[in-house]
Amino acid sequence: MADTYDLIVLGSGPGGYVAAIRGAQLGLKVAIVERERLGGICLNWGCIPTKALLRTSEIYHYMTHAGDYGLKAENIGFDLAKIVDRSRKVSGQLNAGVKGLMKKNKITVVEGFGTITAKGKLSVKQGNGTVDLEAKHILVATGARARDLPFAKADGKRIWTYRHAMVPEVMPTKLLVIGSGAIGVEFASFYNDMGADVTIVEMLPRILPVEDEEVSAFMEKRLTKDGIKIVTGAALEKIDSGADGVKATIKGKDGKSTTEDYSHVIVAIGIVPNTEEIGLEKLGVTTERGHIKVDGFGRTNVEGIYAIGDVTGAPWLAHKASHEGIVCVEKLAGGNPHPFETWNIPGCTYSRPQVASVGLTEAKAKEASRDIKVGKFPFIGNGKAIALGEADGFIKTVFDAKTGELLGAHMVGAEVTELIQGYVVARQLETTEHELMETVFAHPTLSEMMHESVLGAYGRAIHF
Repeated sequence: MADTYDLIVLGSGPGGYVAAIRGAQLGLKVAIVERERLGGICLNWGCIPTKALLRTSEIYHYMTHAGDYGLKAENIGFDLAKIVDRSRKVSGQLNAGVKGLMKKNKITVVEGFGTITAKGKLSVKQGNGTVDLEAKHILVATGARARDLPFAKADGKRIWTYRHAMVPEVMPTKLLVIGSGAIGVEFASFYNDMGADVTIVEMLPRILPVEDEEVSAFMEKRLTKDGIKIVTGAALEKIDSGADGVKATIKGKDGKSTTEDYSHVIVAIGIVPNTEEIGLEKLGVTTERGHIKVDGFGRTNVEGIYAIGDVTGAPWLAHKASHEGIVCVEKLAGGNPHPFETWNIPGCTYSRPQVASVGLTEAKAKEASRDIKVGKFPFIGNGKAIALGEADGFIKTVFDAKTGELLGAHMVGAEVTELIQGYVVARQLETTEHELMETVFAHPTLSEMMHESVLGAYGRAIHF
C-alpha cells in the first residue's frame, strides 16, 4: 500500500521546502522528497555558502587595507581549509534548521530519487528498494544544475563548476572565470580579494549583461581597477586540462585567438533544469528547452501536476522560487492568491562592490516607449558612505514621467543588496515619486541615497 498525502513536493530547495511548510500551515498532509540534502542547492551549494566565503574575502580585504582606517595589521594570512570549513558549517547549521522546520510542521521527509509514475503517484528509489507515495497534488521543485562546456566538462581538479569553487583544496594562482553573470562575478570577486590573478571572459558585449548599462560599465571599471582582467565579446574556443594547469584559447572581439595558461577555470555559463527521469514525458507535461511550462499558479498542462522555481525558467532566484511555492500551494489548497508575476523580483550580486536591481533598466523603459525621468546619486555624496570608506558606487532610479510610477531601480556599491528592498516594497505598493519624496530617511544612513536619487530624477537632489 502506498503512503497517501494531500501534497507531495519533489525537491527541498527554497521553493520546495517553503511550499511544503505553507501546505502544512493550510492543513494539508504533506510529504517532501529529496535525493540529497534538505535546503537544495541554494542552502547547501549556492546562496548561503557563497555568502560565507564572500564575507571572509571582504574581511580579508579590510585587513589588507587596515591602514586606510588608521589601523595596523601585520603578517596577514589565511587558512584555506578553515575558510571552507566555516562555509560548510554555515550550510550545515541551516540544513539542520530546515530539518527542524519539517518536524515542527509535521511534514514527512522521504529520502531518495523521486519519479512520477502516473497522475497522483510517485515512486522513490532508495538504495535497492523503492517507496510508493500517492497524493492529489504533486509539486515539482527539482531546481537546476550548472551547465557544462560541451568540449571541456568540469572535473573538479582544474575545471570547476560553482560546487568545486566553493570547496577548493588549493587557492588558484591564476584563475579564468567563464561567464560574467552573478555567479561568475561573485567568484571572481572572492578569489581576487584572496590574492588570485583573475580573468573574466564574457561572450556578450558587457559583464553583468542583465543589469543596467551604467551599472555594468561601473563594475567593469571598478573590477579592472581592483586587478581583474575582463575580456568581453569573446568566445572560449578550446581548453586543454593537464596535471599542472589549463591552457585556454580565447577568440577576442577583434577575431584574433590567443592561448594562455591558467591554474584553474570556473565555468559559470548558466544552468540546466533538472527535468530528466522524473516522469514528465510519460505524463505529457509540456516543457520548453527543458523548463516546465506553468501558469501564474504553478499549474502545468496536466491536472494535479505543478512546478515552481528554477525548473520553470528565469529568473533563476531562490526568492522567486519561494514565492512561487506559496502562491501555488495557496491556490491548490482552495485559496485565492494573486497569480505569480516576475515584474517585481529583485536581483542581487554579492561581489565587492555589490549590485542590486529591480524593474526596468533605462534602456528597457525606452524600448517600451515610456517617457521617463532618471535620477542618479553617487556614494561620494553620502556622509555614511564616506565614513565607511565605501565612497564608490551610485543609485539610479527610473520613473514614468507622466504618472510618477517607479519603473526600476539600479544600485552598485556597499550594502546595496540590503537597500534594494526599499524600492521593491515601494513598487509593490504602487508608490509614486511624490510619496518617496515625502518620506523621511534616517541620517546618517546609506539609505539617504535612495531618497536623493528620487529627488534627482526631478531636479531636486540636495547633496549633489
